[in-house]
Amino acid sequence: MRIESCGLTNPGLKRSHNEDHFACADDIGLYLVADGMGGHAAGEIASSAAIGEIIDFMRRFRAERDLTWPYDFNPQLNAAENALVTAILMANQAVCNQANENQAYGGMGTTIVGLMIYDSQGAVAHVGDSRLYRLRGSEFSLLTFDHSWVNEQLRQNVITEQEAKSHRWRNVITRALGNRTDLQVDIEAVSLAPGDTYLLCTDGLSGMVCDEEMQRILQDSQNDLDKACRQLIAQANANGGIDNTTAVVVRIDELD
Repeated sequence: MRIESCGLTNPGLKRSHNEDHFACADDIGLYLVADGMGGHAAGEIASSAAIGEIIDFMRRFRAERDLTWPYDFNPQLNAAENALVTAILMANQAVCNQANENQAYGGMGTTIVGLMIYDSQGAVAHVGDSRLYRLRGSEFSLLTFDHSWVNEQLRQNVITEQEAKSHRWRNVITRALGNRTDLQVDIEAVSLAPGDTYLLCTDGLSGMVCDEEMQRILQDSQNDLDKACRQLIAQANANGGIDNTTAVVVRIDELD
């Protein structure tokens, strides 16, 4: 199996610091993007802690057959999918603990979106409104569902697509790490195919660059993932750059 990846983050044009974090752990086939929130740089701490906790547990899962798990095993998921959900739940607990121990970090939290590749299979897990897209041939698909107030109203036909784009609550998310200990993690198996390109991103990208433009950039830069990341972020900034922007691009070159 041969996989290439690249990630890049940028504070944007309006923010004084960057609360996003990402990871490209090629050795364990794990790719993550987190968008932190909270005052006094707490969002940066939350997103960094979450990424670190998830990577640490998944490395131990790959290395230790007798690893003790602090959460129940879901029989509807395979071992690797259970491990990824467990890692995210542990990250959530770690962020909650930090918020409880330090008054300055009260209310901090972070989104998470992750792509895991194992035994020529894949899974996507997410909490919040950070997204994962797949480019397969000429088809560009969103594989995650935003946990946001606006998206939930859209699904119930309470508001229209046009209203959602400018709604005053469009940035209100309904699920995040650090928000509560009984967190629900969405996880789904995804098929993999040679030539697939996956894009993980924060809403600093998806909120500033339309799907058609993201698809064009990925198609034009499929042989240069660093160029793809740089162009995606440059386009977000060209369109206003009102938020931190992070992009991780993963390409499946060969499968076993």
